[in-house]
Amino acid sequence: MGKVLDLGLSVHDICKSYPEVIDIMKDLGFDKIIDPVSLNTVGRFMTIPKGSAMKKIELEKIKKVFIENGFEILERGE
Repeated sequence: MGKVLDLGLSVHDICKSYPEVIDIMKDLGFDKIIDPVSLNTVGRFMTIPKGSAMKKIELEKIKKVFIENGFEILERGE
């Protein structure tokens, strides 16, 4: 199995497993993700769907970009 993006995991945990996620998310408009303090505090409870809603970035757009970057999307109920 390749790279799996589990939307139920925290942004912190995803970035720990796949550091390239930081650049992908920054390019999508999640500018605070490059700040290690934010990633280690807010990132511990923030999920990509929650961040999507907060930043008003369509989740489908985010999923599409991750798929284009070689990720398989795993969705679980939040």
